[in-house]
Amino acid sequence: MLELIGTRTNSTVGGKGAASMSARIKGAGASAAQTAPPETTGDYEVTEQIGHLIRRAHQRASAVFQETLSDPSLTPMQFAALMKLADGPLSQNHLGRLTAMDPATVQGVIRRLEERGLIDRRADERDRRRTLLTLSAEGRALAEALVPSAEAVSRKTLAPLSAAEQATLIRLLKRLA
Repeated sequence: MLELIGTRTNSTVGGKGAASMSARIKGAGASAAQTAPPETTGDYEVTEQIGHLIRRAHQRASAVFQETLSDPSLTPMQFAALMKLADGPLSQNHLGRLTAMDPATVQGVIRRLEERGLIDRRADERDRRRTLLTLSAEGRALAEALVPSAEAVSRKTLAPLSAAEQATLIRLLKRLA
């Protein structure tokens, strides 16, 4: 039985450190330690890997979003923020967590939505140190108007799948997310 052990050796390949792992036959003494053969791609096909397939599916979903949403100037991240704010006031930090945006990204999204007059800021009545984001009247009207085209985005994105496959995909993606 082959057992990988934690010995790493670094060498320079193309100016970058490359690591190799030592291997030894389990149960054999240290004298049986061998260096594993160089890594090869073998049967590995990048286009069959989960990361590649998710990226391709994301590209397709993004294209459908841009083609279908009734406000083509709205990005998917801006749309997500707008729709979460339609549920009620949120702090910038909480909005970022709900929409899976890092602080720098959510800050830019909020700035662009503010520039369009779609959101307002107000002090939190319970904690004056905190600022809450709310939809402006224009933002609320836009969020409501976008729902039918947003539903069409989901339908078009999932159209190649049967209803059962759609439900399975959504369930599995929720587990991965």
